[in-house]
Amino acid sequence: MQIAELSVLLVWGAATALTIALVAFAIDLGRRTEARAEAHAEARTPVAVGAASRPTLAPASTVPGARDGASAPARRRAAGIAMSTTWLGTALLLAAIVLRGLAAGRTPWANMYEFTLVGSFMALAVFLGMNVRKDFKFLGAFVTGLSVLFLVLGLNVFYVAATGVQPALQNYWLVIHVGVAISATGIFTVAFVASVLQLVRDSRDSGSPYLQRPGFRWLDRVPTPTSLEALSFRLNAVGFVLWTFTIIGGAIWAEHAWGRYWGWDPKEVWSFVIWVVYAAYLHARTTRGWDGRRAAWFVIVGYLCVLFNFTGVNLIFNGKHSYSGLNTDTTGGA
Repeated sequence: MQIAELSVLLVWGAATALTIALVAFAIDLGRRTEARAEAHAEARTPVAVGAASRPTLAPASTVPGARDGASAPARRRAAGIAMSTTWLGTALLLAAIVLRGLAAGRTPWANMYEFTLVGSFMALAVFLGMNVRKDFKFLGAFVTGLSVLFLVLGLNVFYVAATGVQPALQNYWLVIHVGVAISATGIFTVAFVASVLQLVRDSRDSGSPYLQRPGFRWLDRVPTPTSLEALSFRLNAVGFVLWTFTIIGGAIWAEHAWGRYWGWDPKEVWSFVIWVVYAAYLHARTTRGWDGRRAAWFVIVGYLCVLFNFTGVNLIFNGKHSYSGLNTDTTGGA
């Protein structure tokens, strides 16, 4: 078996492990929700006092899961399985990326397929890193779900054979420029998940009839919209700094490769559009008081621009970055 074929098998293995993690995260979230509901019911059990009875409400500290981030039942087997299989899937994906690089003889992020692999890995790495000291497992089902979707899409739609790159692109800036862009994309992905959850949780708290159904009770185990917004803001601030360096690094590389820093290439334009959207979001939130749902929608629009820059720009427009599409295997998705 060739190295490239083994890499593909490892990607499928990673997708399988992450699918198991997705199911386990969903089960854990559901069980924590049930445990919280039962705890509140027990806390309000009437206690006889003489001839009358009155409900005795236990202190919030004694109710499991009474606060955001509070631990659920002591034994959370599903959560353990979810985290273990997430680590396994991430490790398999890393091995697949390394083998892809060995098969191609270069840095393994030089086309849409490879960018999908490494971008998914970065999103998973950010999620796992966040869970080292604090409990952010409520993000798990959604981060692993997006990762599985991206990996399957990459394998079935974006896949190209592992080959080299054009001579002009055999430069250390391929490592720096595209590597930083992928890191920023992974962070933006986790921030996007937090903002979507913020909107959904806020709608439930506001009394949305649809979200009041029992099937959405798991939202009660998600942190408050304010906490989710703060989390998204911190992640996007880091991602924005990395994306700024992505544009600067791309301009320097463009001058080396094409003799100009900026040429209004479609990829360059959309990379700048992304920068403007996230800059406007950070500015509006910190100086104009744009918080809550408006801030969340800003984040979602920014991430949609990131996805379009990765897919639509490569597939629709012709430019100096057109070699990052599906027909050739020559340069990066950033």
